[in-house]
Amino acid sequence: MNVDVEKVVLENAPGNAKYIAPKIQKEILHIFANKVRKKICEEVGEDGKFCILVDEALDESQKEQMAIILRFVGHDGFIRERFFDIVSVHDTNSSTLKTEICKVFDRHTLLVKNMRGQGYNGASNMRGQWSGLQALFLNDCPYAYYIHCFAHRLQLALNVVAKDVGVIWRFFSMLNNIVNFVSASAKRHFELKLTRKAEIQELLDAGKLGTDFLCQALQSKSQDIVSALNLVSSTKMKLDELRNNG
Repeated sequence: MNVDVEKVVLENAPGNAKYIAPKIQKEILHIFANKVRKKICEEVGEDGKFCILVDEALDESQKEQMAIILRFVGHDGFIRERFFDIVSVHDTNSSTLKTEICKVFDRHTLLVKNMRGQGYNGASNMRGQWSGLQALFLNDCPYAYYIHCFAHRLQLALNVVAKDVGVIWRFFSMLNNIVNFVSASAKRHFELKLTRKAEIQELLDAGKLGTDFLCQALQSKSQDIVSALNLVSSTKMKLDELRNNG
């Protein structure tokens, strides 16, 4: 589809360049990620002011990670929030988190002195007045005020309110038990996946779920954009119907 790529690929590796090796895919993703980050830095500006939003999460292998989001006012005057990076950390001590965030800033020429806000959850390692992450950054930049993440505050409020509603409390208690029961056993988890796969196959055989047609169309070498759009639209309608009506 691209003349420049065709000249290189088809002349040097005809029919053999599929780019499905994990190493090559990671290299391509790394290139894309750096281009996106470069664009975000251009949006912030060389001496632009920004806030950071940071949250901790576990990946599929239960490895600690830290997500970094930049919040700033764009050149058009509108507030922007951009997912900037995700970093693996060996622990979640405030000093470790600060060190890793500063490394990210240094790689992309973002200055700590230009920080104008910090948004984290309410954990002690994040909001601690003396040794929390927000306090460590305030020592370097007195204008980087800390705000307890509104989404996290809303989540805490909903949790408290939900516990006073019997039906909701029972539902989530039962759901929690089911998740624990299934995830505690690899065999049960595998059996659940097989059952779900069989259910989806029945829907496909009955013509009630057209995702297979969409998948086949998107994998074809030549694309008809109008047909692809129609398939996406019809598949979305079928998924909405499945979600609403079971």
